[in-house]
Amino acid sequence: MHTLFYFILAIGILVSFHEFGHFWVARKAGVKVLRFSVGFGKVLWSYKKTPDSTEYVISAIPLGGYVKMVDEREGEVASADLPFAFNRQSILARSAIVAAGPIFNFILAIALFWFVLMIGETGLRPIVGQIMPETLAAQAGFVEKDEIVAVNGETVKTWSEVMEMIFSSAAQPSSDGLSIEVKSADDERQTKVLQIPEVLQKNPEQLYEKLGLVPWMPSIKAIFGKVLEGKPAEKAGLKSGDVLLKADDVPIENWMQWVDYVKERPDTPIELTLEREGVELNLTITPEKTEENGALVGKIGAAALIPEDLIASLQVTHSLSPWPAMQTAVSRTVFFSKVTLKMMGNMLIGNASVKNLSGPISIAQFAGISADRGLVEFLSFLAKISISLAVLNLLPIPVLDGGHLLFFAIEALKGSPVSEKVQLVFQQAGILLLLSLMALAMFLDLERLFQ
Repeated sequence: MHTLFYFILAIGILVSFHEFGHFWVARKAGVKVLRFSVGFGKVLWSYKKTPDSTEYVISAIPLGGYVKMVDEREGEVASADLPFAFNRQSILARSAIVAAGPIFNFILAIALFWFVLMIGETGLRPIVGQIMPETLAAQAGFVEKDEIVAVNGETVKTWSEVMEMIFSSAAQPSSDGLSIEVKSADDERQTKVLQIPEVLQKNPEQLYEKLGLVPWMPSIKAIFGKVLEGKPAEKAGLKSGDVLLKADDVPIENWMQWVDYVKERPDTPIELTLEREGVELNLTITPEKTEENGALVGKIGAAALIPEDLIASLQVTHSLSPWPAMQTAVSRTVFFSKVTLKMMGNMLIGNASVKNLSGPISIAQFAGISADRGLVEFLSFLAKISISLAVLNLLPIPVLDGGHLLFFAIEALKGSPVSEKVQLVFQQAGILLLLSLMALAMFLDLERLFQ
């Protein structure tokens, strides 16, 4: 219910803003609007001030919306309303009305990024952890405790920004590689060039495995923190604050040693020696078998107890004043728009895996996860989805806003509208294409869910 609530909230905001763009420009252009609907299907709520005014509607299926205008192509229009019909407006006015939806989504993204940058973003400092041999990071010459300060000339402040920039830039491959500026532990600045092979550009999951960049973490004592309900740790009797001394008589020096020990022993009993409130005790725990990156590993459902001062030292919060925040917000919106368009193009020509597609289930999951992480994360998520919605709607596919704009462009060139018969054929093809994409995205969502 938590995930569903934030999914409906996110879609409601994005759709409302998109449709308001069409609505507002239509009204400014002198077109009469009959209905403004958020959602499709059965009407759940409606409001109409006067019999001749716009009807505002919330419908049952929250996966879109529409603005219904007076239009002779959709039925008989009263003679008094003819001057206000959409189809009787100039090409420029009709184009502005259609383009307004995606443009308002871009405006929303800029506003959300601006607000986030004004509030301030908190995240993990982009300090590089242990570099494993034969990874892309090792080949680029990264060293443990390098702090990443810029990716392709774009300043980064948090680890999530670094990963976002790397994976987004991988969708726009360059023969020169990815330029990453780092600051060493000695405060010396260097530029590393990360070369991403073409085969990995098409598969984000494989890229993550081969990248070899992990955040730096200091050695943490093997003290149990959160213990998840119903998991092996709770069933074995472990409690928050327990200090792990030995596992099968092997001394445990730090938490990562314990994590590795557990991973190697799925469904295998482990004898633990603990210290609880100054008293030594013994317990037996059996890690549950879990699939991770194609391998079976052990998990117990417990996290380390991390001191507050250590968390504070690893985090960074940065914010900007209004004008720099606006400049950065615009820059981010342009960047993610290019990445989204490039990714769509690569999927179309087979240079990127269709597994990059996300459907409503994935979007709902991300909505819930981002909301759990706080207002800033949720607003950033909304901004990125708003950009995706804008770019998708501008594609020259009939039934989408971009398809209508394409017909208007043809009309402007030939001096007369595209025939209704031709438009109908292309709209049917567009509907078939969109339904196929939706079915594929839903299939991929279900596949991820069950995996």
